[in-house]
Amino acid sequence: MRGSKPSAAYQARPAIIGGRIQAGGNPFEGPRSGEYPNAPLVSSHANELFRRAATELGLHPFPAPASNSSAPYRNPEGTQLGACQYCGHCDRFGCEANAKATPLSTLAPALGKAPGFRKVTNAYATRVLYDPQARRATGVRYIDLRSGETYDLPAEIVILSAWVFGNTRLMLLSGIGQPYDPRAGTGVVGKNYCYQIQPTVQLFFKDEELNPFMGAGGLGMVVDDFNGDNFDHSNLGFLGGGYISLNSTNGRPISFRPTPPGTPAWGAAWKRETAKWYRKTAMVLCEGMNYASRANSIDLDPTYRDMFGQPLLRMTFNFTQNDRTMADYLLGKAADIGRAMNATIVAPQPRKGDFNVVSYQSSHNTGGTIMGRTPAGSVVNRYLQSWDAHNLFVLGSSVFPQNAGYNPTAAAAATAYWCADALVKTYLKSPSPMVQL
Repeated sequence: MRGSKPSAAYQARPAIIGGRIQAGGNPFEGPRSGEYPNAPLVSSHANELFRRAATELGLHPFPAPASNSSAPYRNPEGTQLGACQYCGHCDRFGCEANAKATPLSTLAPALGKAPGFRKVTNAYATRVLYDPQARRATGVRYIDLRSGETYDLPAEIVILSAWVFGNTRLMLLSGIGQPYDPRAGTGVVGKNYCYQIQPTVQLFFKDEELNPFMGAGGLGMVVDDFNGDNFDHSNLGFLGGGYISLNSTNGRPISFRPTPPGTPAWGAAWKRETAKWYRKTAMVLCEGMNYASRANSIDLDPTYRDMFGQPLLRMTFNFTQNDRTMADYLLGKAADIGRAMNATIVAPQPRKGDFNVVSYQSSHNTGGTIMGRTPAGSVVNRYLQSWDAHNLFVLGSSVFPQNAGYNPTAAAAATAYWCADALVKTYLKSPSPMVQL
């Protein structure tokens, strides 16, 4: 957005529809039968600089699909969404325009009207009740956080959708499936924990007003040319890749204070530099994939416990050499785009050293209750149905064996629909394992 108004220069819709790539679309994406329900968000000025530079380098930029609604929209469940106002506050905040397509804004209203639906709040699930002889889940145990009382809620079908850590911890606490042992290489629950690789390049423009405080959570311009197997890996020394993007998300004045390399971390010089560059900076992000490693896993902590005396979850993770080599390669490509954008200062920020859990990097984790073809190597089958209890289903990115070069959110939603379709059309008619060995 230049000044106070967003640029409408780039409104092409990314898609391969009927085998034909649409103008301005992503030539590397899978084919779809139709358009997205809304047009892309209006491109920001920083996005436009990225698009032009990437195009000059022979790359294929496209507007990122977003869950921010670009126009008033009523979804198939009948929920009305508003149009994004590009206020820059949607990332980690609520939306006054009701333009964010989250489960709370799109599905919860429809669920509340469903016959027989009951929502229990202030409930802390502690385990799935499990009958190992019958190989069935019989319900869920939870603690009412207001009274402290414990309840056993019987159920014919149990669905876990508590993110990577919650799903895995509940499976381990419930004794469902064999815990993963990285030394022996045995077991499956807690296996294939993956993170993300996110090197960045901070750009500073002497003569451009970018106004980073105007944006939206999903407002970005992306190139997929270095993602997955979209490029030649000969002699590169690594597998995989990732997307490269420039996102106009927010410029929160407390947490967003980029300054050029060499700027002091405090004092008069820092104040001068942050005032000089605040409206003139943008970041190019690399979102790299993370393959599973035998040593990376999650299990129950042998020492630390929660307020109810149950073991907390322990994460064991570090980057591999493949991760580091891939990150350096992506960072170089991102810096090339920054230089082609004619940035005054191009400041690569590589991921150095061991993984540091203290500073936030990403919440898009995968693994722990992975899907697969056999019980020996996975926790759930292709329908996200537990191998150990046919009436237990596990949803979310915990079922993914690897972390791809994209956030797993859209794939998690797609597999949730896949699971729900199989549950309704197949399982309810004959409750039993849907994959026969």
